[in-house]
Amino acid sequence: MDTLQRLTAILDRHMPADGIAASPIPGITLYRASSPTMPMPVVYAPTLCVIAQGRKQVMLGATAYVYDPAKYLVASVDMAVTGAVVEATPAQPYLSLSLDLDMAQLGDLALHYPVHEEEADGPATGLALGDADPDVLDAVLRLMGLMDTPRDIDALAPLITREILYRLLTGTGACNSMVRQMAQANSRLNQIAKAIVWLRANYNGACRIDDIADIAGMSRSTFHAHFKAVTSMTPLEFRSRLRLQEARRLMVSEAMDAAGAGFRVGYESPSQFSRDYVRMFGLPPAKDAVQLRKSGELRAS
Repeated sequence: MDTLQRLTAILDRHMPADGIAASPIPGITLYRASSPTMPMPVVYAPTLCVIAQGRKQVMLGATAYVYDPAKYLVASVDMAVTGAVVEATPAQPYLSLSLDLDMAQLGDLALHYPVHEEEADGPATGLALGDADPDVLDAVLRLMGLMDTPRDIDALAPLITREILYRLLTGTGACNSMVRQMAQANSRLNQIAKAIVWLRANYNGACRIDDIADIAGMSRSTFHAHFKAVTSMTPLEFRSRLRLQEARRLMVSEAMDAAGAGFRVGYESPSQFSRDYVRMFGLPPAKDAVQLRKSGELRAS
């Protein structure tokens, strides 16, 4: 049985029902779907996404990132994207996992095992695909195998997770290059990441571009160009997406009405909230929330 078959067997065993579940291994989330899913807006934290079986498409703006067991995906910063499982059947369900990327560990590894990386002239992107590296897959398999021996998780999971980060940091290819940029405190990518962290914490308040550019340590024009290259959105578009996704969650998960959800996330005008909501999700807020509660899509995306 090869690496992917063994990984599929482990995920199938520990994720018997469709949905999303935290694993007993810190930083690991498991996913399963027995059929293709509707495109759903989500926010990716810095993460490594590995598929054992099936195929997924992630849209960043107008760019599609399609990956399967032959490729993995890395998100370098908190990314507002739209994701959908595009290949899955009851006999061969979509099975995948995500590993949160510990930026402190990445920085520490970069200091101990420096790999010279000239920052590209053009702005970095926030997502990258990499060919499935046998060394990375082998480490992922060993990490997931710890679910069968939970007594070993505390001792061994941190060591294997560090090995995965090391492989991502020192490998070759665009994906690995992006990971090295993530590990450099003064890289443009990290400067944009600081601005995104601020936006996520303050999305429901006032937002002056000059202030956010100062947080990133860039001029307004440079910040705008790099932010859009990383996220495929302007800072204000990014903030709007964060607001609308949180409003959607409040209506579905906490049964809040549309007016209350819009006000909670920073909208002063209910009509503006409704217009923006329809533009993003295709339905008025209340109608969309009712459909999502019935389907369970928001919880299973």
